[in-house]
Amino acid sequence: MITANVTSAGTAKAASEVLTVRSRRGLFRRILPFLGPAFIASIAYIDPGNFATNIQSGAQYGYLLLWVILGSNIVASFIQALAAKLGIATRKNLAEHCADRFSKPFTFGLWIAMEVGAMASDLTGFIGATVGFSLLFGMPLWMAGVATGAATFVILGLERFGFRSFETTIDTLVGVILLCYLIEIVLVKPPWSDVLTHAVLPQFEGTKSIVLATGILGATVTPYAITLHSSLTQDRVVTHDDIQKKRLFRFEIVDVIVAMGVASLVNMAMLVMAAGAFYRHGMKNVGTLEQAYKTLQPLLGHAATWVFAVSLIAAGLSSTTVVTQAGQVNLAHLDPTNGTEGRA
Repeated sequence: MITANVTSAGTAKAASEVLTVRSRRGLFRRILPFLGPAFIASIAYIDPGNFATNIQSGAQYGYLLLWVILGSNIVASFIQALAAKLGIATRKNLAEHCADRFSKPFTFGLWIAMEVGAMASDLTGFIGATVGFSLLFGMPLWMAGVATGAATFVILGLERFGFRSFETTIDTLVGVILLCYLIEIVLVKPPWSDVLTHAVLPQFEGTKSIVLATGILGATVTPYAITLHSSLTQDRVVTHDDIQKKRLFRFEIVDVIVAMGVASLVNMAMLVMAAGAFYRHGMKNVGTLEQAYKTLQPLLGHAATWVFAVSLIAAGLSSTTVVTQAGQVNLAHLDPTNGTEGRA
């Protein structure tokens, strides 16, 4: 515990040195202390819900909807940058501002809506990790659920050792997901000219493609990620004047660009994998995670299936822990029974 707390304190100290222009570190070492909050928020954009929509889109329409993923992540990057700015500028998160500005009845309704949404997202992550454990190790679902719950509590318990320990764990899981899908793309060997074309050329093929595009957008822009991101930036690095706040925000923009760029690559890789593995072979009815897992093996080999399962576990565990953390923020500031004061 002492070592972890020292690590978090060291990160905060290094960030303060950069903000006060006393650091002689290189560019990467100056940026490093500020990386983390956006990566945690980016989990909302690569959870198992995104797996399902991206795989279904790729299986049914090939590379057609790649531009939707790219556009959605650009919009999400702008929203997450605003969330980070809110926390830095006011040292309050979005939930606190809502409690301050809205009436108690409205705040209570908002709290219920946010908690229901968080629970739905939490359930998606939990089920995703459970399915991943079951597929990878061949264990029954109830046992996989127990494993998922235990792993989630372990990851959440890292918060007591300082914010850096938790951030590093989530960042590692994001890296695992990215690595898994890079491997999948290597196995699929997509036609890169088609990939690049559909990434920038907006197109639809009938009503169903529009519905799937809406699903991609809905799975990308997630309310709980906005509240959580503003909470993560409000006290992570202490600033003493407006100049330091502006400098801090510039570093947070870098954090958002890198994190959301990784999330965008992961989402696009999911769709590319599905298009190359399923659409190319005329298998357009792959709509579930289990179907995708079972179908990958005869098409791409056994390695593809366990890589897919590992990525699903990493996405599910990171998603359910981050959503739980977001639910705690809403509970602390929007629940009227906690003494939150809103406008009458």
